Amino acid sequence: MTRGRRVGLAAAIALALFVAYEVISSFVAFTDDGYVQSDLIALAPQVTGRIIAVDVADNQDVAEGDLLASIDPVPFQLAVDQRRADLAEARAQIVSDQHRIASTRDALAAANSAADFARENEKRLTTLASAQDVSRVALDQASDTLRRADAARDAAQESVAATEATLSMHQATEARAVSALALAEWQLARTKLAAPTSGTVTSLSLRVGDTAQADVPLIGIVDARARRIVANFKESYIRGFTVGSTAWVSLDSNPWHLRRARVAGIARGISREAVPNRLLNYVAPTTDWIRLKRRFPVTLTLVDPPSDLKLYMGADARVVVLP
Repeated sequence: MTRGRRVGLAAAIALALFVAYEVISSFVAFTDDGYVQSDLIALAPQVTGRIIAVDVADNQDVAEGDLLASIDPVPFQLAVDQRRADLAEARAQIVSDQHRIASTRDALAAANSAADFARENEKRLTTLASAQDVSRVALDQASDTLRRADAARDAAQESVAATEATLSMHQATEARAVSALALAEWQLARTKLAAPTSGTVTSLSLRVGDTAQADVPLIGIVDARARRIVANFKESYIRGFTVGSTAWVSLDSNPWHLRRARVAGIARGISREAVPNRLLNYVAPTTDWIRLKRRFPVTLTLVDPPSDLKLYMGADARVVVLP
């Protein structure tokens, strides 16, 4: 065979392999760059206090609502008792104000009646004095009595206004006491740390006597309801993927078993820079010194996994997708 024929045969074989690869990859897409993913819940207390009980162990499975740990409730209970006493005092003061308002209103009614009587009496004596039927002294006394009655009425009105203002102030105090009590009760309830979802406790180092700081994570829980497979596929593969496509998954943590899965989502973007805390995922395009094609994360969920199957967050997986 001549050299030209050998070159032509090699080129034909290469072309055939390329065509075969393109044909096969249009029906089957494979990657060994997959892993088990889940949601890690960093449970943080909402109040600060001393830990008096830890009710779970590391790697323990928990159900939603299970008690995980307890913070010393005594300071918070004392705060609740104090707020209840403050509220009772405010309400007692309001009752006292209401009695005072009723009393000052009665006094105002009496002062209005006395002022009306004095005015009528002064008017009658003025008429009689013009006819010289009463003395000037009697008229002056009636006028003085009217001035005193008007002054007493004005004082009674001011007293009513003052007691009503005091009532408004004490009602505001009551509202603050209600809010303070609600906050104290809310803080007391937060001394019990419960699991927000079903999952597995991980990397637990919490011990009795530790100080829990508000908003500082204490317990990590791997969410059992959010486990999924994330597989990074080359960009040339994903063009044929659709949500709902069938896939097969082999887990390194459970070898020699193929699990049926479905494509649940296909990333529409990746970061081209290895910058942390980015909203876009970064998938390294190199393995040692070999540069690979860009790859995009594809999320898969297992179809009817057995109840005894354990998925370990971060475990490797190999995935075949049938577009």
